[in-house]
Amino acid sequence: MRLVYIRSRVRNQILASLTCNDKRVESESWRHRAQRWPPQLPFHIPPNFRVYNNVKHLPLWVSLACLLPLQAAGTVDVPALLKGVEQRYNRAKTLQVQFIEAYSIEGQPRKSESGELTLRKPGRMRWDYTQPAGKLFVSDGKDVYLYTPSAHRVEKTKLKASEDMHAPMAFLLGKLDFAKEFRDFSLKPDGANYVVTAKAKSDRLPYETVEMLVTPDDEILRLVVTGQDQSVLTFQFSGEKLNPPVNDALFKFQIPAGASLVAEGN
Repeated sequence: MRLVYIRSRVRNQILASLTCNDKRVESESWRHRAQRWPPQLPFHIPPNFRVYNNVKHLPLWVSLACLLPLQAAGTVDVPALLKGVEQRYNRAKTLQVQFIEAYSIEGQPRKSESGELTLRKPGRMRWDYTQPAGKLFVSDGKDVYLYTPSAHRVEKTKLKASEDMHAPMAFLLGKLDFAKEFRDFSLKPDGANYVVTAKAKSDRLPYETVEMLVTPDDEILRLVVTGQDQSVLTFQFSGEKLNPPVNDALFKFQIPAGASLVAEGN
């Protein structure tokens, strides 16, 4: 019954098409020919046409459709993608984003941490931790301060000399230049996004490689920093805000009362 219904639908569509496109179908002979199956028409319809012939090829069509995005992703212009990321962050004067931070060394993961990151050109950043509560990392563009509430201690060092793995984030609101900072770029698709991997140009930096998960809108969703000691620091970002109002006082570190200070060189 289903096949009869389909044949009837197709036959009626053919008849309607002929009626609209050629006045000759008004003749009884053409109407009579259109009623026959398979229709004897001047254009080609395979005589063995069946619904199941098309259904059995459906998986092949679906597979080909799924491959098209992958093929398109594989043709992404790496320099163009990097340029888009550079322009996004070089044009921003301030930035705020939520983060989740994970750290491992020698394959041993430590407890993840989270909070809010605020950046301001040039090289100023503030990491306010909600987990663990009270932890704070601040750069005023020259010096870096790390306050650990559990030890009630502040560590101070120069930003350029800092071995803390937060330092690579500073380049996002400095003058981001991938060609200057990195080498040996590689790119691969990750769903709708792209994973960009690069090596540090200088072996004097505390990190060896950087991996970024970048959206088609040039937003960085993930940053993985591998240190010279093979430690791995991973940041997941969400809720990015470009150019929000930011008070300069956020980047002026105040030593908590009673906290001990360990400065560089001591």
